[in-house]
Amino acid sequence: MITYRSRKSVDELTKALEKAVAEHGFGVLGVHDLQAKLAAKQVPLNHVCKVFEVCNPQQAKVVLDRDLSISTALPCRIAMYEAGDELELATIEPTELLAMFRQPGLEVVASEVEATLRRIMATAVA
Repeated sequence: MITYRSRKSVDELTKALEKAVAEHGFGVLGVHDLQAKLAAKQVPLNHVCKVFEVCNPQQAKVVLDRDLSISTALPCRIAMYEAGDELELATIEPTELLAMFRQPGLEVVASEVEATLRRIMATAVA
């Protein structure tokens, strides 16, 4: 896991994350507010928990051209959740995730995506 902590508010960190995603050539495909979704089903979650689906289309195409089953691991997800009196951003390391598919040559793409996700998250929490 890659994790970063922040003392920003939920709104501040959401805006900072969305801005950082765009600045690094990725896009936000969707945001899932799990606290709100569960509340709508009368299942209270007493913690902030949002999941941002992010993607770089060029890198996604390279991976999907190799093996469409990798679509089960796309898009990349960055979670935002409460961690004590802070918020945490977390994602699964793309190098570990893509290694499960045993596709030689994708290590470079996975490393590039991982490095970019680290920069995105570091920028957002700064």
